[in-house]
Amino acid sequence: MAKRVTGPEIEKLIQLLAKVPGLGPRSARRAALHLIKKKDQLLGPLSNAMGEAYDKVKICSRCGNVDTSDPCTVCTDDRRDQSLIIVVEDVSDLWALERAAALNAAYHVLGGTLSPLDGVGPDDLNIKGLIERVSAGGIKELIIAVNATVEGQTTAHYITDQLAGLDVKITRLAHGVPVGGELDYLDEGTLTAALRARTAI
Repeated sequence: MAKRVTGPEIEKLIQLLAKVPGLGPRSARRAALHLIKKKDQLLGPLSNAMGEAYDKVKICSRCGNVDTSDPCTVCTDDRRDQSLIIVVEDVSDLWALERAAALNAAYHVLGGTLSPLDGVGPDDLNIKGLIERVSAGGIKELIIAVNATVEGQTTAHYITDQLAGLDVKITRLAHGVPVGGELDYLDEGTLTAALRARTAI
């Protein structure tokens, strides 16, 4: 068994950093050492920022976004088209779409996808809130922007079924050849989806 070379406080920092996605035990040790070496410039400000985030971060009761206000900044932005809702699996997907800046729309975060094998059912996701938003009226289009996985497609179909009969247009993201993609490097599923979703030039 390896000998401990640091105090328990540093070990705890390394263990917590190792739980961050993308950081394994070795990366966590390097990150911890870097933070400690830059104690005044990084560790102190990071500690303060994390304390503030812990105190102030909330989940938006309307859309499920993470922010320091409820309703969140996206929901209270008057410049957004609130009649257009983009449905995403997670907050990280919302942030990715915002970086693309393709649509100035509202969002709805589901908090995951339906997965019976993992015990995730409709009541475990923010589907009820979505149905309530659409049922209240004023929504013209719902863009279902979930991942192209079996669970994502199952979730999309479930939402579509639940909204049947309501006066709302339901669309989904196009699937197919990515911008800059080369056909030779794409899998058969992507090529099939691209051919089926072909458009006029």
